Amino acid sequence: MSEESVESSKVWRAARLSVAPMMDWTTRECRYLHRLLSRETLLYTEMVTAPALVRGGALHLLDHDPVEHPVALQLGGSDPQELAEAARLGAEVGYDEINLNCGCPSDRVQSGAFGAVLMQTPDLVADCVAAMAEAVNVEVTVKCRIGVDDQIPEAVLPDFLDKIRNAGVRRVTIHARKAWLQGLSPKENRDIPPLDYDLVHRMKAAFPDLHISINGGIATLEEVGAHLARGLDGAMIGRAAYHQPADVLAEADPCIFGTGATSDPVDVVRQMLPYIEAEMTKGARLHQITRHMLGLFAGRPGARQWRRHLSEGASRKGAGPALVEEALGLVLARAA
Repeated sequence: MSEESVESSKVWRAARLSVAPMMDWTTRECRYLHRLLSRETLLYTEMVTAPALVRGGALHLLDHDPVEHPVALQLGGSDPQELAEAARLGAEVGYDEINLNCGCPSDRVQSGAFGAVLMQTPDLVADCVAAMAEAVNVEVTVKCRIGVDDQIPEAVLPDFLDKIRNAGVRRVTIHARKAWLQGLSPKENRDIPPLDYDLVHRMKAAFPDLHISINGGIATLEEVGAHLARGLDGAMIGRAAYHQPADVLAEADPCIFGTGATSDPVDVVRQMLPYIEAEMTKGARLHQITRHMLGLFAGRPGARQWRRHLSEGASRKGAGPALVEEALGLVLARAA
């Protein structure tokens, strides 16, 4: 097996469980925390637009820590050559996968003619992923919806999958809701359109050669396991992984991958301290990092004290790792 094939197989295995790309949430600081909780789970960046990289030169958006691997770069765009160049930039700095966003319903994304609106132009998507794959040696994947607006998912989704498969895509994540491009906010698009998990499972039966992960409304490892047991290749968790990271990721390695042991969020906080110190030496503010840590003890004794101490203190002048240690001390005292 070639080195490239070995790396691809590792990412396919990691995709049994992934954390969804979420704007303003899955930053590199968040991903560092998540990697300490799970060594195996596939992590995704926030969506980075191809124009920002290619036309804007915003290469800092590609920054990531080697610890984050396996980690995927999600791109937004609709111009095949621009996406190919953005994919090349991402592959050059070491991302394990390049993912095309065909699911985000926000107005800003629509105005750029990409995101969920691309569900309406599967031929263009096929051109985009083919150009991206031609430009890089890492795998190009797609994250999509089951359809948009008045589309009939049962009719349009198989055609969409067929066209991207013919363009070379072998792995896809399907958000099991329609996206309404008009009349619903991005937040409402996460909750109001009904979920259709069965349709995603039928797509796996229809496309057995595709690695298909399911996304949308999944909040626990038990749900992930149920989808895997029914035959899907992976599941992606979004908000629950962010707001209750220990509940989802601390047990992911033994439960989903059969490796390692359950992570202890107390140990994870201690492992974050040198990272916080190093980042602050580079000019980061404490709040940039600790805002992603607020849910670390969700549902556990001391969770409220932890959140309050960090929320009230992390933005103050001079706040640093010592504040995090103080907050951890409150958790330990409450749990004693």
